[in-house]
Amino acid sequence: MTAESSLHQLVANGVRDLRPYQPGKPVEELERELGISEIIKLASNENPRGASPRVENTLRDCANDLARYPDGSGFRLKTQLSAQLNVLPSQLTLGNGSNDVLDIITRCFVESRQGVVISEHAFAVYGLAAKSVDANLAIVPAIQFGHDLEAMREAINSDTRIVFIANPNNPTGTYVSQGKVEAFLSDLPDHVITVLDEAYFEYVRPFGVNDYPDGVALLTRFPNLIVTRTFSKAYGLAALRVGYAIATPEITEILNRVRPPFNVNSMGLAAAETALSDSDFISQCVTENAEQLFQLNQALVDLGLTTIPSVANFICVQVGSNASKIYELMLTEGVIVRPVGNYGLPEHLRITVGLPSENQKVIATLRKIISHLAEA
Repeated sequence: MTAESSLHQLVANGVRDLRPYQPGKPVEELERELGISEIIKLASNENPRGASPRVENTLRDCANDLARYPDGSGFRLKTQLSAQLNVLPSQLTLGNGSNDVLDIITRCFVESRQGVVISEHAFAVYGLAAKSVDANLAIVPAIQFGHDLEAMREAINSDTRIVFIANPNNPTGTYVSQGKVEAFLSDLPDHVITVLDEAYFEYVRPFGVNDYPDGVALLTRFPNLIVTRTFSKAYGLAALRVGYAIATPEITEILNRVRPPFNVNSMGLAAAETALSDSDFISQCVTENAEQLFQLNQALVDLGLTTIPSVANFICVQVGSNASKIYELMLTEGVIVRPVGNYGLPEHLRITVGLPSENQKVIATLRKIISHLAEA
């Protein structure tokens, strides 16, 4: 037996066949590979306007305490969040991004060979978290690129422990209505935890969607519900990794048993507090996003492409069987978008809504590439 095969036998069952999460290509990596500059990255659903201008001053003040551990309880951020969300501080679990919280939830409630239910085209981390604990993963076919909650309910059995619902969903941008979410939650057995992932929650309001549910408002009626949110998207703090879960105090106490100590750094905590207080900036960001998404969608349709209706800060567009080639050609033009073949969408690309100039460059690049391929 080789050393490599011997090591393979030592790896935990759930981890043995895992493949790491693939993030969007970094700008620096493309610069190294192709030696080009003036790159725009619209691959990771970041806020193109960045964080609130107030955050910069906050981070400067934090630089004097880099030798100190952060507040492991996140007291100040939890206090601020609890006031804004009208929940108790004891209902909040902080994480190194909401990915951290999703992993913590899975480790708390799922044992080997127990069940996790997710939707087709749903966020990849759900499957990774489930497989890492050697869970039985049920992937339910999507309906119109979104969650089919009725079918997901049918997939639940006596071994199921968690159902993950992304609302809005990444990478498709679809959402599930309040009526469907409430009907689903009302019909669940007591042994199932539902995780409602609202990473893109802040972006929905300007679209005028009247039937989009606020998961936090459902917590008093559904005690087995956990809602997750993040500061990485609308708040523009992706580099600092701050996310959180809202649940009953009983669930929260369980999550904090395995939450790593100091899992949110001091700069992240302070920046999140400041970002949360600048409501005007967030309002401007989400309003501009809705306006730019409308224009980007129309431009894509004018190119003869089919898009998936989105209420987030990205759009998934069907470009055809040569999607991977189009992605590569866009890279040579200094435009990074996201191929989503690993999400079961091999003919689509996901494009983050950027600044107006970035969106114009995306359309101009796509137009150029599509024209070139048609002539070839």
